[in-house]
Amino acid sequence: MIKKAIRMKLYPDLKGEYTKRHKELWPEMRKMLKEHGAISYSIFFDPETDYLFGYLEIEDEEKWAQTADTEINRKWWVFTENVMDTNPDNSPVTVDLEKVFEL
Repeated sequence: MIKKAIRMKLYPDLKGEYTKRHKELWPEMRKMLKEHGAISYSIFFDPETDYLFGYLEIEDEEKWAQTADTEINRKWWVFTENVMDTNPDNSPVTVDLEKVFEL
């Protein structure tokens, strides 16, 4: 199992909408994440900065990287691009975080 952490930026005052969309995560999106090796995926919100912190446990980096090429993921990116910082292809701007400690 590989542990990953990422940081993303939510637009101000859109935590409620972002949370709502994830509570209603499409079944085909859940299926795709599992098929691409997601063991677990949690997202945390920092209200002082509007940063989102994603924590993932995945099976394989290569398999996980293929999520970007799926039709359902690209559809999700379009669906969420109006609530967070995104790249020109609508993917979320993400920063990989470096693990400095684990107990």
